[in-house]
Amino acid sequence: MTTLNPYLGFRDNAKDAMTFYQSVFGGELTMSTFAEYHASEDQAEQDKIMHAQLRTDGGMVLMGADTPNSMGYTPGDNFSVSLSGSDEAELRGYFDKLAEGGTIAMPLERAPWGDIFGMCKDKFGVDWLVMSAPRSRRTGRPSPPGGADGV
Repeated sequence: MTTLNPYLGFRDNAKDAMTFYQSVFGGELTMSTFAEYHASEDQAEQDKIMHAQLRTDGGMVLMGADTPNSMGYTPGDNFSVSLSGSDEAELRGYFDKLAEGGTIAMPLERAPWGDIFGMCKDKFGVDWLVMSAPRSRRTGRPSPPGGADGV
């Protein structure tokens, strides 16, 4: 099975960010530095995170790294991370933790299409989309916007 795994870029705070996400989602966090992989000759980058991976007990995978000094970096541009599922209480817990210290763009509440939906930016500048979509009794898939089950 192919999965979609977001990969987040940071500037000098990947370790703090990934540790924060582990506090939100739980799971096993592994991190490697630029020095461990001899990935940079810049001494200022040796302790930066070259690759981090958080694997939760529920099967979610989140990856991230510090952006090298030689590359441009603007937090939050061109991506967001989507969390979706059918367990509204679990998703509300994630939303509340992610929004702490950040900003809520749209509160987690019933959307016009019938699902629970919210948007926030966490304290590291990452945009999150959170949706609780009940499973359709007929198709077993989350219902699309509008609440129809697609059959």
